[in-house]
Amino acid sequence: MIASISTVATGVFSILFSKSTLAAKPGKTSNSSIYEIDLKLNNGEFISLSKFKGKKLMFVNVASRCGYTSQYKKLQQLYEEKNDVLEIIAIPCNDFGRQEPGSAKTIKEFCELNYSITFTIADKQQIKSNTTSQLYKWLSDPDLNGWNDRLPSWNFCKYLINENGELTHFFNSNVNPVGKTILPLI
Repeated sequence: MIASISTVATGVFSILFSKSTLAAKPGKTSNSSIYEIDLKLNNGEFISLSKFKGKKLMFVNVASRCGYTSQYKKLQQLYEEKNDVLEIIAIPCNDFGRQEPGSAKTIKEFCELNYSITFTIADKQQIKSNTTSQLYKWLSDPDLNGWNDRLPSWNFCKYLINENGELTHFFNSNVNPVGKTILPLI
């Protein structure tokens, strides 16, 4: 019985994470601008993503009780090394295993106390089912972003936007933020 549960879990895991990275084909461009989106932050304020024109953007759906939560440390390292050309925006989400149940204040305190996070933290969003998130609608609708139809499969999936506001890559949870897959793109 335990072996069959393990086999099923391994099968599900490999389906979720079988394709770690997706990239836009050359020449693919978005049909609408990500810079038209206003994002509610963890502190209740709104920012326009147009504020980040000329910088790369990485959106990461995050959770504080996930096996990938330690990626916060690597995301902060990446941000400290590349914040002149990259803005990281964490999007807390409780859709995957209910691993981000906290309030905005609890999430912010967790990030600051445990990982000294200095990059942007957005307000918690619903992503997986009946997404009302304007951001994740854009990130997962090829009619808007030009090519990608994938929503996150789990916590700590990453979307990379280039300096011109084009979605260039989608990375599954298992892709290291400071590894050889992402670093050469920044």
